Amino acid sequence: MRKLIVVSAVSMDGFYDGPGGGVTVPMEDCFGTYNLERIQAADTVLLGANSYAIFSNHWPGVADDSSAFEADREFSKIYNVVEKVVVSDHAAPPPADHPWADNTRIISRADAPTEIAKLKEEDGREIVTWGSRAAWNGLLPHGLIDEFHVLLGPAALGGGTPLFERPVSLRRLGVRTFDTFDTVLLQYGVAQPSAQR
Repeated sequence: MRKLIVVSAVSMDGFYDGPGGGVTVPMEDCFGTYNLERIQAADTVLLGANSYAIFSNHWPGVADDSSAFEADREFSKIYNVVEKVVVSDHAAPPPADHPWADNTRIISRADAPTEIAKLKEEDGREIVTWGSRAAWNGLLPHGLIDEFHVLLGPAALGGGTPLFERPVSLRRLGVRTFDTFDTVLLQYGVAQPSAQR
């Protein structure tokens, strides 16, 4: 069975973003380097509607941007060719001339648990998601998330949006530090689904 892995940045005080969404977690270059590692191990990216809108505008052109961080350019090249699955009730497919046009499909929020469960049963590599907080939180009660890879940024935001919408039990898989950076990677497996009773 394929793993579904959530990769996210979080502040020292546990927030996904700051008050009003206006303050984001500070990330160092190791964030881009680790993202590249994850997409190299995957062949499918899961996206929520908002992340899809932002990422589909940003990432396709990074591959040819000579001023971009080298890991980001390589990440963009892979991102442009892997399968994208978007969980949304209103997102439109990319236009025919968009680099993601041939490998993006959209599934409704209601169908997402069933469709993602089928996707995990297929042969393939990892399924990975960045951002997309509402989408993966919606899958969590169904036992569909396997691992969380949390990049703990070197700052406290003092408030904002928490990473999780509901309780979940986790088990530590690994901890990693990066030379010359203050960010710490925390890897956790989901110990048991937080299914609603």
